[in-house]
Amino acid sequence: MRYLPLTPSDRQAMLAAVGAAAIDDLFADVPESARLSGPIDGLPMHASELAVERHMSKLAGKNLSAGEAPFFIGCGAYRHHVPASVDHLIQRGEFLTAYTPYQPEIAQGTLQVMFEFQTQVARLLGTDVANASMYDGSTACWEAIGMARRITKRAKAILSGGLHPHYVSVANTMAKYTGDTLVTATPALIAEPDIDDLIGMIDDETSCVVVQYPDILGRIADLSGLAAACQAKKALLVAVVTEPVALGAIKSPGEMGADIVVGEGQSIGVGLQFGGPYVGLFGCKDKYVRQMPGRLTGETVDAEGKRGFVLTLSTREQHIRREKATSNICTSSVLCALAWSIHMTLLGEKGLRQLAALNHAGACAAADRLASVPGVELVTPTFFNEFTLKLSREARPVVRELADRGILAGVSLGRLYPGEDVLANGLVVAVTETTTAEDVETLAAALEEVLA
Repeated sequence: MRYLPLTPSDRQAMLAAVGAAAIDDLFADVPESARLSGPIDGLPMHASELAVERHMSKLAGKNLSAGEAPFFIGCGAYRHHVPASVDHLIQRGEFLTAYTPYQPEIAQGTLQVMFEFQTQVARLLGTDVANASMYDGSTACWEAIGMARRITKRAKAILSGGLHPHYVSVANTMAKYTGDTLVTATPALIAEPDIDDLIGMIDDETSCVVVQYPDILGRIADLSGLAAACQAKKALLVAVVTEPVALGAIKSPGEMGADIVVGEGQSIGVGLQFGGPYVGLFGCKDKYVRQMPGRLTGETVDAEGKRGFVLTLSTREQHIRREKATSNICTSSVLCALAWSIHMTLLGEKGLRQLAALNHAGACAAADRLASVPGVELVTPTFFNEFTLKLSREARPVVRELADRGILAGVSLGRLYPGEDVLANGLVVAVTETTTAEDVETLAAALEEVLA
């Protein structure tokens, strides 16, 4: 029996109710080039469980995981050491099976974890308040743009050229349905971020300016001048952090005046996991808390005066307000947020600063060594743990050649910005505490060969 046993007449009635003539009409927004016209070639129509397991194992064996090779990939997803205790604790039954804590009297542990996560995120981002997590950094970025529109009653957002292009893509997808106008740009292979250009673009129609910190090329900007310029025009400054470990070494966006700070929390407590699940971070100034999407856990006292925790301001969420909600994200990545919070607790402030120092020192040594390779130029002289190189030829085929040698050399800008010839020779390299001096030397030697 099917999970939802529908008859043909049931389906026709449902299609008629939504105004569609056929099921294919529901996929009209998916480009035809991305749709299947029939079964996938090469796949059998049926197979035994044993055969499928064996086949999938063979496919998995073709993967080259981060721990099996010199690994320099970053651009929003970073390889850090996650203590074994993190995985052990999140697999405890009370956490792994926990659902939305609508009944606070039986979910105090989960609510306390969420409250502590919020506190840690707010302190890290430099904001007054943070929510109980979101899906990932890209959707958190879009939600910040939507939040700025509600607050300012304006619908033009200016996106820095240094903002991750995948985040820009998500924002463009959502803006098609909200009427927001997004002013976008691509980065230039230069040392300085586009802060001055952004300041010059702010006008009376601007809802917010979105800037990444550090940006897609690894550049770090002082955001205080941009924050002041936004404030002068009654626009909001949204800062996006894709590498939260950086905030153990550099000033937080909130300290520099950012109104909303969002980010991707993957690098703390959450492994790469071939792309997910990840955890979105979201913080803002206290005066905007009622427009913040997602969930918020609050501290209170019970009838006996004992400390307790509850979901608060939940009327913002879709499951109560429906179309009037501030967001269609009505859940949170609680298990990943728990992993994030456990790892952050194990580190503490001192440990986070030490981890950040290790990352920065390793990146500086790597940048010096790689810049000494003939045909390699360092574009970003100041950075945290990620920097951009300009190669003497197109970076994308170089990355492929190095991958064939078992070296994951970084992210080519040609992959992130196809068709942008001025960026084609750019290579973004990330170095963390897991990168060894031997890894760097292996990459440098291979680059010398492929660029010769």
